[in-house]
Amino acid sequence: MTAELGNIALWTALVTALFGAGAAVIGHRRGNTPLFEGAHNAVLVHWALVTIALLSLEYALITSDFSIRYVASNSSRNYPVWYKIAGLWGALEGSLLLWAWMQATLAAQVVVMYRRKHRDFLPYVSAVLMGISAFFLLVLLIPANPFERHAPVPSEGRGLNPLLEDTSMLVHPLLLYSGYVGFTVPYAFAMAALITGRTREEWLYITRRWAVAAWMFLTSGIIYGGWWSYHVLGWGGYWAWDPVENASFMPWLAGTAYIHSVMIQEKRGMLKVWNLTLISLTFSLVIFGTFLTRSGILNSVHAFTQGAVGYFFLAFLALILLSTVTLLTYRADRLKSEGAVDSFLSRESAFLFNNLLLVTFCFTVFLGTLFPLLAEAVRGVKVSVGAPYFNYVARPIALGLLFLMGVGPVIPWRGGSWVSLRRNLLGPALAGLAAGGTTFVFGIKSPWVLMTYALAVFVSAVAVQEYYRGIRARRKTAGEGPLAALGQLFVRNRRRYGGFIVHVGVALLAIGIASSSAFQVEQERMLKQGESLEAGRYQVRFERLTGSEGPTHVKVQGIFTIFNDRHEAGRMTPGLRFYPTQQEPIAEVDYWIGFKEDLYLILGSFDREGSWAVVKILVNPMVSWIWIGGAIMALGTLLGLLPAGLLPPPVKGERS
Repeated sequence: MTAELGNIALWTALVTALFGAGAAVIGHRRGNTPLFEGAHNAVLVHWALVTIALLSLEYALITSDFSIRYVASNSSRNYPVWYKIAGLWGALEGSLLLWAWMQATLAAQVVVMYRRKHRDFLPYVSAVLMGISAFFLLVLLIPANPFERHAPVPSEGRGLNPLLEDTSMLVHPLLLYSGYVGFTVPYAFAMAALITGRTREEWLYITRRWAVAAWMFLTSGIIYGGWWSYHVLGWGGYWAWDPVENASFMPWLAGTAYIHSVMIQEKRGMLKVWNLTLISLTFSLVIFGTFLTRSGILNSVHAFTQGAVGYFFLAFLALILLSTVTLLTYRADRLKSEGAVDSFLSRESAFLFNNLLLVTFCFTVFLGTLFPLLAEAVRGVKVSVGAPYFNYVARPIALGLLFLMGVGPVIPWRGGSWVSLRRNLLGPALAGLAAGGTTFVFGIKSPWVLMTYALAVFVSAVAVQEYYRGIRARRKTAGEGPLAALGQLFVRNRRRYGGFIVHVGVALLAIGIASSSAFQVEQERMLKQGESLEAGRYQVRFERLTGSEGPTHVKVQGIFTIFNDRHEAGRMTPGLRFYPTQQEPIAEVDYWIGFKEDLYLILGSFDREGSWAVVKILVNPMVSWIWIGGAIMALGTLLGLLPAGLLPPPVKGERS
C-alpha cells in the first residue's frame, strides 16, 4: 500500500505541475483570473502531493518495508532510526525525491510570498519552477522510481554504504541540496525577466536574499563535507579535488561571482547580460554536477550507482542552455548597459576583476574534471588529472581573489584617487607585510604560504579598519556607545558589514588550507606491542588490539598511548570496521583537534594475535581554522540576511 500511495502521489504531482505551469502563463496572458489563481493553487497542491510521496518512502524506511527495492537496498532492521531516516537520501532514487520535495517547497513558498505582488513576473516564475519540478518527477517515475517493488522480499536489507553510516549524513546532504535547489528561484526570476522584457534591476532586488541564502547553504554544505571527509574517510585530508567535490565547487564559484556582480548592476545599471548569464551558468552547473554524480560515469566515493538518469539530465541541461541563449539573443536590445567603467581605480573595476578570476577558476576546475572523461571517450585512454594540476592553477587565482577582497570594498564607486587608496590601505598593507615577515622569520620559506598569510591578514585588517571607522563615525555623529554603534552599522548596511565578516572567514580558511597542506607531518610504521613512533612533538606507543561487534559490522581497534613532549597525554583508539558486504575494511580514525594542530591516527594492517599493528600518524597544522573560517562565513552571511526588524532600531530622530 505504501508503494502504491507513493506512485499515485508522484503521478498526480506530475500532472499538477504541468497544469500549474501552463495555467499560470495562459491565465496571465488571457487575463483569466480564475485560471491564474488555479495555477497558484496547483503549486500548493503539487507540494502536498510530493510531501505525501516523501513521507511514504520515509515510512517504508522506518518500518523496514523490504518489499520496496529501494528500502531493501538502503536500510536495515538493525539501524537506529536516524540512519533509517537518512536512508531517504542515501542513494539515487531517494535523493532525487528529496530534491523534488525541496523544489516543490520553494515553489510553494514563492507563490505564498508573492501571490499579491510582482504579478508580471510570477506567472513565468511559477511556470519555470513547475517545469523544473516536472522534470524531476519525470525522472522519478521512469528511470529512478523509489517505489519499485521486487520479489522475493528479503528478510533483511543490505543497508547504506558503510561510509554513510555517520551522523554527518543527517547534515551534509541537506545543506548541499538546500544550496543547489535554492538557486532555482533566482534562475526562475531571471528567465521571467527575459520572457517579459523587464530586464532592469527589479528581478535582482526580488531575488537578492534568495541567492545569498542559497550561497550560504552551499558554502556550509561544502565546508561540512570537508569536515565529514576529514573525520570519516580516514585519509587525513578534507579536500581531494575529487570530481564530485568539484561538481559542488563549480556552482559555488559561479554563484559567488553572481552575488558580487549584481552589485554593479544595482548601482550602475551595467552587466545585465553578464548577470543573467552568471545565474543561468550557476543553475546549469548544478544540473551538470547532478549529472556527474548520478550518471555512473565517475568512479568516486561520492557518486551514485549507474543508471539511465544521466541521459535525462543531459537532455535537461541542453534545454536549459538552449533556452537561455535563445532568450538572451531575443532580448539583446533590452540588455544594453546604462553605464560604463569610468576609472580603472573604481569598485566596478575591482568587482570585474573578481568576476574574471572566479569564472577562470570555475573553467579550470571544469576542464580538469571533464578532461579525463573526454580523453577516455575520444581516445579510449584513461587519463588522471589529480591534485597537482588543481593546486597549480588554484593558488595564484586564490591569491588574486584574496587581494581583491581587501582592495575592492574600500575603493569608491565610479572612481577614487591614489591618495585616498593609499590612505585606506596603508595600515592593512603594513599589517599584511608584518605578518608575512614574521612568518618568514619563524622559518616558513614557501612563497605561496607567505603570500597567503600576508594577504589573509591584509583582508582581515581592512575589515577591522572599516568596522572601527564606522563605529567611530557613529559615536561622533549620534553619541552612541560602541555596541549601539555596531548595531546601527548593521541596520543601515547589513550587506556591507556582513560581507566583511564573510571576508574574515575566508581569510581564516585560507590560512588553514595553506598551513595544513604545507606543513603536515606524516609517519607510518609497523609497531610491536610496547614500541613507539614519533611525529613532530608527539610519541605514539602501541599497547594492544581490541575487538567488538556492532549491528552491521565487526570492529577492531588499536589502543595507543599518546605522549606530548614526553608527557603522557592520553589514549587514542583508531580502528577498522569489517562489513560482510565489503571486501575491504572501512577505517575509523581517531583524532585530537586543537587550535594550533590536530593529531590524527589511522590503523592499518595488524596481526590477528594482536602482537603488532601498522599505524599512520598525521600532525595537521591549523586545520581547525578551516572549520572556524567556514562558521564565520556562514555567520556573516546570516547577519547580512537578517530582516531589519530583528536588528536594533535606528536612533529616534536620525536619518536612516
